[in-house]
Amino acid sequence: MLSPERNKIYFLSDFHLGSPDHSLSLEREKKLVSFLGHIKNDAAEIFIVGDIFDFWYEYRKVVPKGYVRLLGKLAELSDSGIPMHFFVGNHDMWMNGYFEKELKIPVYFEPKTFTLLGKSFLIGHGDGLGPGDQGYKFIKKIFRNPACNWLFGILPPAIGMGLADFLSNRSRAKAGNTEEFFLGEENEWLLIYSKEQLKIEHKDFFVFGHRHLPIDYRLNHNSRYINLGDWIRYFTYAVFDGQDMKLLSWCGQDDKIIRIH
Repeated sequence: MLSPERNKIYFLSDFHLGSPDHSLSLEREKKLVSFLGHIKNDAAEIFIVGDIFDFWYEYRKVVPKGYVRLLGKLAELSDSGIPMHFFVGNHDMWMNGYFEKELKIPVYFEPKTFTLLGKSFLIGHGDGLGPGDQGYKFIKKIFRNPACNWLFGILPPAIGMGLADFLSNRSRAKAGNTEEFFLGEENEWLLIYSKEQLKIEHKDFFVFGHRHLPIDYRLNHNSRYINLGDWIRYFTYAVFDGQDMKLLSWCGQDDKIIRIH
């Protein structure tokens, strides 16, 4: 039973802190901290659905510097008793216990089903799901391989971070302007994936990130696909109160959200 004050569940993703430079990243980080402070009093639970950072690798005794405002706010929320969850994305998949130990936030590496306020949710970052993108799916298997993870870890951080920045910039260049347009039902891979999963087992909501385009798509009368957009261009999040799921923009860009009902 939720308290009358804390009665909403929040979902957000794709902050990509660190990109494209320190100044712009810091500006986004401050907006995130402001948002998290705003929802502190009514949040029953918070799901962060991947790509907090543009790159993250946990060396045995070193983590990337910076992001202290956001990490401090996450610690504050966790310490206040708000359950929080983090799904790794394709930019911060190399988590190794830091969030669990320091922030008491569980970390998930695959999509996971939750029952929240009586409704069923399938939640995940979304990378590598659905048809297509076979090249990335192959690379993901390599990056997730424990041996490759260890080999990367023996690189000096300066070299490892430099390599990661190069690959991240290359990924964004490849995406082009697809993050601005709905590609149609037959080309939206996560939408196709959600439809296929719905044939196997009912879910009230399929919630993903990764796509960067905020999408609220009704799959049928009782099920919806929600893509959370990002905090680079749209500053979007979803909030569920047990009755209604809303996809909104923190910075007044609700008109950019794709809604197909």
